[in-house]
Amino acid sequence: MINSYAPWRRLWKYLGGAAVARAGDEMSGPALLLLGLAVTGRPSTGSELLASVTVAGAAGGPFFGALLDRSHRPDRVLAATLAAYAVGIGVIAAAAGRLPMPLVAVIALAAGLFNPAVAGGWTSQLPRIVTGAELARGSALDAMSYSTASLAGPALAALIAAGFGARPAVVVAAALVGLAVPAACSLRRYPATAPPGPAIAPYRQVTAGFAAIVTRRPLLRATVTSVVSYAGIGMLIVCCPVLGTQRLGGTARGALLISAIAAASLAANAILARRGWRGEPDIRVFASTLTIGVSMAAAAVAPGWLTVLAVAVVGAGEGPQLTALFAVRHRESPEHMRGQVFTTAASLKIGGMAAGAALAGTLAGRSVTSCLLVAAGIELCAAAAYLLTGRSGGRSANLDPAADREAAVLPSARKEAAAGTQVRSENGRNFCYAQTMRYAVTAQWRATG
Repeated sequence: MINSYAPWRRLWKYLGGAAVARAGDEMSGPALLLLGLAVTGRPSTGSELLASVTVAGAAGGPFFGALLDRSHRPDRVLAATLAAYAVGIGVIAAAAGRLPMPLVAVIALAAGLFNPAVAGGWTSQLPRIVTGAELARGSALDAMSYSTASLAGPALAALIAAGFGARPAVVVAAALVGLAVPAACSLRRYPATAPPGPAIAPYRQVTAGFAAIVTRRPLLRATVTSVVSYAGIGMLIVCCPVLGTQRLGGTARGALLISAIAAASLAANAILARRGWRGEPDIRVFASTLTIGVSMAAAAVAPGWLTVLAVAVVGAGEGPQLTALFAVRHRESPEHMRGQVFTTAASLKIGGMAAGAALAGTLAGRSVTSCLLVAAGIELCAAAAYLLTGRSGGRSANLDPAADREAAVLPSARKEAAAGTQVRSENGRNFCYAQTMRYAVTAQWRATG
């Protein structure tokens, strides 16, 4: 613990801000989809808006992380970024239907640049609240805020959109993100875990962030495994509405499968938060990836409602996978580069998830069983990547001398030997949920019109 003063009281305030921001972020995905459909009558419009936000968030992650690590007051950077993201979402709500859609898409791109604050930006600040042995439990609780948001956000968006319209749903999503700003400002009371690094050119610092991932073998292995694994998860999410139609009796019931994944992930992280986990987190990344692959193969052949059980096991594997992934990041990241490592790795995962969703868009329409079997194969490839990337422990050999010299500009600092977490999609869950909503809305729109 940072000091003897009520660390858990501080943690709950941090978790409250994180949960509110993430709920607003999760809510914004389906709300933007519904807004696009409402103002143009075309489901593709909402998908374009959300894709703009997501792509910009993926591209902006490494630069936001570098800015966070360079700042003497990262709490101010985080608070300002959250406020800008909230304003951006609100401007989208005001502009949609009143300005040309290409211009609204540009606004969405600008808003998405601030999205990384919601996920990696928050989690990278957790060691300011709790450290040492307490970081493991705090990180598991942090992961639960993602799961809770993933359950509550889309449901709240649907409820408000049904009662008041899609535009108010987007406004409420923006307001929730904005409500987290005071919690981010409160981080100023707690000391940073390391002083900011020396002022160097931003592009060189971004390069150093990638070098920090590449030259630390455990961090590289966990990152590669998670990126490949999330391609498979992206495929599963796109398959959910098709599974709902073919096995559960309706496209809308595909949402039950998404809820099952999130609920199982939440339950798994709650158990980890309560009981903890002995041993190194690295092997958990591998074992949970295998669990996800086996459960995807089971979902491919499961009849009827047994599909819900098979898909829920994916969530039970995904939660521990990401708690272990964040544990590796906390342990291996130089403290002065923690924000950059977190946001860069999150952006890479978004890319993996987006690639999987794009591939599934073609395969799921032909055969959902084949699509899920391919997804299971991708999970096996992720497990193979874990084995091939390198042995556990220690820093890897210098893979790129120039990059290593760049990373050396930023002095090494003490590393936290503790767990850290996150559940689905850091930023990526919105993209995959968007794909699901797009398929569901498209089917309903075609049926009615």
